[in-house]
Amino acid sequence: MAAAPAPACVSPPRPRMMKLGSQGLEVSSQGLGCMGMSAAYGERKPEADMVALLRHAIAAGITFLDTSDIYGPHTNEVLIGKALRGEAVREQLQVATKFGGTPDFRGVRGDPAYVRAACEGSLRRLGVDCIDLYYQHRIDTTVPVEVTMGELKKLVEEGKIKYIGLSEASASTIRRAHAVHPITAVQLEWSLWTRDAEQDIIPTCRELGIGIVAYSPLGRGFFSSGAKLVSDLPDDDFRKTLPRFQPENMEKNALIFERVSQMAARKGCTSSQLALAWVHHQGSDVCPIPGTTKIANFNQNLGALSVKLTPEEMAELESYAAMDVVHGERYQSTLFTWRDSETPPLSSWKGSN
Repeated sequence: MAAAPAPACVSPPRPRMMKLGSQGLEVSSQGLGCMGMSAAYGERKPEADMVALLRHAIAAGITFLDTSDIYGPHTNEVLIGKALRGEAVREQLQVATKFGGTPDFRGVRGDPAYVRAACEGSLRRLGVDCIDLYYQHRIDTTVPVEVTMGELKKLVEEGKIKYIGLSEASASTIRRAHAVHPITAVQLEWSLWTRDAEQDIIPTCRELGIGIVAYSPLGRGFFSSGAKLVSDLPDDDFRKTLPRFQPENMEKNALIFERVSQMAARKGCTSSQLALAWVHHQGSDVCPIPGTTKIANFNQNLGALSVKLTPEEMAELESYAAMDVVHGERYQSTLFTWRDSETPPLSSWKGSN
């Protein structure tokens, strides 16, 4: 059953500003994930269309843009740099990018020389003097996280980055990193059907005053289209490799979408707005960054800000997509997420080879 669409005549709400973490960073309460504009989800979209989307998002009140040097690779940062060029609101925007994955997609590096070179490259491609939030995208399990953080701390002191973040890091890695320099935000996958971080990573972030940035809050598009999403994907779309999107699992997961859609229809919103509203209701320290390549979908995502959920409705939604109900892992086993891994102790570090 399809959810009732939001009325086209109603302008989407503007996001409020929120504090992300306890280090002083303020961002719009909903950000914009930019990966799909350049990578992973089929062929690259026309640059002019994506620049128009980015500028539309900025005009609509989005101040928080998320990218990475691995998206493309590099082309997504270049795209954002072009969109920001000549924008008088640059000082009001918060641009987040990441380092760690090597451009050949074959490894992860967190050694000081690589950290510095990656930062210089991102600054150049973005066309900025300082990166607002700089994440370690994936954790290099051969380098003590204290060593990586030491170089990031130097970059903060030099004015090349303002705040430091981690992505897909374990709770223990987060603690070790935070002891070297305060971590402002941890980016992790969090949606109705991906909730494993609730066990120890999110509580750790809250204990330490670290903001939470939720990527793929719409389940990589599942909560927008359900099982039919897979049949519409091009062959080179990254999602076709994920266990959760395989036919045998998607057939079972279709029931989740059906139930969410039925509830959305009762509330007069779309299934995607309902799923996104669930993430917004997780707390004032959470900023979801749904991605899109279409202005209409962007406007619909903003509409989630108007959806209000009671504790009973939250519990109902969670029952639809409990961990024992969802079929398939979020990543294939060959794409290790580093979330459960640890880096060597600092005492073992002898420098780069």
